[in-house]
Amino acid sequence: MTHAWTSPGVRRPRMNWHRVRVVAGADLRQLRQSKDFWIPMSILGGMFFVVLPTVLLLTITRLGSVEAVGQISEVLEVLPERAQEAIQGDTPAGRSAYALAVFLFAPVAVVVPLTIATAVGAATIVGERERGTGEFLAHCPASVSEIYLGKLIASLVPGYLTVFVGFGAYSILVNLIAGPEVGGWFFPTPAWWLLMLWVIPPFLAFGLSLVLRLSARVKSTAAAQQAAGLVTLPLILVAYGQATGSLWGASTMGIWVGAAAWGAAGWGLWRGMRTMNRSRLLGVADES
Repeated sequence: MTHAWTSPGVRRPRMNWHRVRVVAGADLRQLRQSKDFWIPMSILGGMFFVVLPTVLLLTITRLGSVEAVGQISEVLEVLPERAQEAIQGDTPAGRSAYALAVFLFAPVAVVVPLTIATAVGAATIVGERERGTGEFLAHCPASVSEIYLGKLIASLVPGYLTVFVGFGAYSILVNLIAGPEVGGWFFPTPAWWLLMLWVIPPFLAFGLSLVLRLSARVKSTAAAQQAAGLVTLPLILVAYGQATGSLWGASTMGIWVGAAAWGAAGWGLWRGMRTMNRSRLLGVADES
């Protein structure tokens, strides 16, 4: 029998948000209980958002490493003039700490959340089949669109949580260590607000909309993770270029790139819900 949600020309049933929440909640509960996943991911986030910035900033501001300050000062001279004018601080150590805090760690805000979110998304559907629960999922009362959206939300939550928790911890750290050297609390800058609230969220959503479709097509979690790496690498490069560009003064570019990313995320979500079907949830070969 042909189902209404897969037949062309047949109106799809209205989205049941309760079922979406149930699917997302089940995945998030299972993820919370998977210590072998979230402990390494927490360590990864802590290393890049807290440990490494602390070591570098303390080396510059407290230990007074003349050699490190001199090397960073030479790098600052090659920055665009607008970026150099934006650097705060009356001493070489203060200006170096400001430059490190604002410019150097921007890529971390892209790479770490996207890595964590895609690691969850890559296994979210194919993992069901490996655990033997794929058939139950495929025959549950939720429609395929509701399952897809619930899985997407469950994958986005760890990524967005990493963005906001890591961003908050990094902001406090930067202000406590580098703030006294540049005349007070200065972080986040307007460019960082734009990056974290406007640019990174749609990049995560678009990347995961593709990764979930891959997870439904492959036969193993390992294959899904490899395919996810190929998908997310270009996104990391684009987001990295935008991050460095916007923080160096190209704020208009950040607005337009963010708008394009939101459009791509909306298209990816719509396309994913349209192409997902019961056969892929079951792991049955499907040519459609």
